[in-house]
Amino acid sequence: MAKITQNSGTKKNAGAKKTFEERLERLEELGDEIRKNDIPLDDAIKAFEEGLKLARTLEKDLEKIETRIEILMNGTGADSSEESDSEEKPELGLFDEG
Repeated sequence: MAKITQNSGTKKNAGAKKTFEERLERLEELGDEIRKNDIPLDDAIKAFEEGLKLARTLEKDLEKIETRIEILMNGTGADSSEESDSEEKPELGLFDEG
């Protein structure tokens, strides 16, 4: 019965938006699960597939964070005050669905 509880806790919650940290933690859990010697092959493949999806979304989020940091770093200081007010400022929609 403990195994059922453990497996039900590892299922993804469809529709629930998880934080970056929660998804990273889940990826680490999947890696630990795959490394177990006694995991059935089918379960290992499912965990690997979920891990790949998570890794791809985390990579996209990191790219957005990096872009935002570059914008913030380049958009501050004396040079930015000299820019024309008519110029559009870049949008910083870090985790916008798109």
